[in-house]
Amino acid sequence: MQDKRGKLLDAPFDYLACKNGSVQLRQHGRVVKTLSGREAARFLARAAGLDAAALQLLLARETGQFKFGNEKAHALARR
Repeated sequence: MQDKRGKLLDAPFDYLACKNGSVQLRQHGRVVKTLSGREAARFLARAAGLDAAALQLLLARETGQFKFGNEKAHALARR
């Protein structure tokens, strides 16, 4: 998976792991989604060890802000 249009070059996404086990996913500093429980643990496991570009792609996909024209191909590949 890649960012063909270069929308993620300025790293608009980040995340914050909270003490209560939840994870806040942020875009340009604003919280757009909060994960908790198993979903938060799964996200942290997937994010561990990713480079900056791959982490941006993961965050974009998790927040639902991944509108770069290739969602269908990747959704079918993950099945």
